[in-house]
Amino acid sequence: MTKPTEEILLNETTAIDARKVACHMREIIRLVGEDPNREGLRKTPERFEKALKFLTSGYHQNVDHILNGATFSVNYDEMVVVKDIEFFSLCEHHVLPFFGKAHVAYLPSNKVIGLSKIARLVNMFARRLQIQERMTSQIAKAIEEKIAPQGVGVIIEARHLCMQMRGVEKQHGSAVTSAMLGAFRHNKQTRDEFLALIRPKQS
Repeated sequence: MTKPTEEILLNETTAIDARKVACHMREIIRLVGEDPNREGLRKTPERFEKALKFLTSGYHQNVDHILNGATFSVNYDEMVVVKDIEFFSLCEHHVLPFFGKAHVAYLPSNKVIGLSKIARLVNMFARRLQIQERMTSQIAKAIEEKIAPQGVGVIIEARHLCMQMRGVEKQHGSAVTSAMLGAFRHNKQTRDEFLALIRPKQS
């Protein structure tokens, strides 16, 4: 049975080939009309490869690796919220950045997750070629699968350079996506509490 994409650790045959990425980038520089041997561009292909390797490092991780046993049995059933988790990702349609904040909440049943691990989960899914809608859903489902809480809520607010730099060129537009599972989907009071907790405080 094939494992879900987010559970796969890339092996040597599917990992980024640094030399090939740099060579292709050198050719791209040439194709756009620049001289890849110009002083300022001479090392750009290698720099690009290193940056791409970091920005797609989520492919080399899975949920179990990120959590690393940091789930704990606790008699606690009130909402846990980690908000304003900053992230950067790459849009899979244009390979341009989108970035913003993720707000993650869950209602524990018998287990909780180490708080820093939630931010690491967000990073793992962000550091892939992504669309915001899928990333939102992946974070929620990962938490649901690993600790079986009463419910999970994830809201992501992001700005997309593929919209700001090209196309409609709207500089101040942002996108908001949500994934509500369990109690967050079926219980309006739970959902409203989550929304109230992540709402910016009025000065």
